[in-house]
Amino acid sequence: MVLGLDVAGIVEEAPRDSYLKKGDRVIAFPKFGSNSEYVIASEPLVFKVPHSLSLKNAAAIPTVSILSYMLLHEIAQVKTTDTIVVHSAAGGVGSMLVQLAKLAGVLTIFATVGSLNKKQFVEDLGADFVYSYEGFSEKVLRETNNHGANIIFDSVAGTVSEKSLECLALYGTLVQFGNSSGSVGTFKTSDLHSSCRNIKGFSLGTTRTHDPKRLAPAAAKVLSLFAENKLSIPIAAMFDLKHVAMAHQLMESRKHTGKILIKI
Repeated sequence: MVLGLDVAGIVEEAPRDSYLKKGDRVIAFPKFGSNSEYVIASEPLVFKVPHSLSLKNAAAIPTVSILSYMLLHEIAQVKTTDTIVVHSAAGGVGSMLVQLAKLAGVLTIFATVGSLNKKQFVEDLGADFVYSYEGFSEKVLRETNNHGANIIFDSVAGTVSEKSLECLALYGTLVQFGNSSGSVGTFKTSDLHSSCRNIKGFSLGTTRTHDPKRLAPAAAKVLSLFAENKLSIPIAAMFDLKHVAMAHQLMESRKHTGKILIKI
């Protein structure tokens, strides 16, 4: 098994009828993992990198940025009048959601973090309020005069999902796209229909497999935003491939902020 989900690199070979050619700088989702000198990827999952963007920075982009853009603009369809909650806001997807929401002019951005040591980092990204998971629903209700948030982005699941419903506004949307807690949240149908609220699920992995062409517009947009320096992802550390175990140890420690890169 080759680990690694996404990659930035240079095209070595491409089909004759492809829009890609040898020497193109790209990001991609390979078929068999990315921690390797050479990888193979289906053409709909390969995207050209603008000349003004370094491959180092591009390597941090694919999963978190494309997913975040699709969640915000395609799944949730945010508006400037919305109040939103972003859970796990110091993580890869969460930090991108906060930045993209700020760029989109979202009215109010609430964020939650596992440790308040990361509060300043998330505020610097553009969050208006940053809370720990403990008691976040009561705090959101207090700041919104008990109206709640219009959209909540949740990759944690479990009790966080259940508590999210407590502060989700009438006609609001809970966007569920992960299960990092390892627990399952439970809802009642009456939690939804009587309040006109809804829950949307989304998986980038499922979409890569079953409808990969949906990724291209989001990939083009986020690559452009990075090239124009309107978005940024901090690089926490970069390890040579032979030290990949150290990269995983740092990831498991949860003491880093930003992306961990493997250099081939």
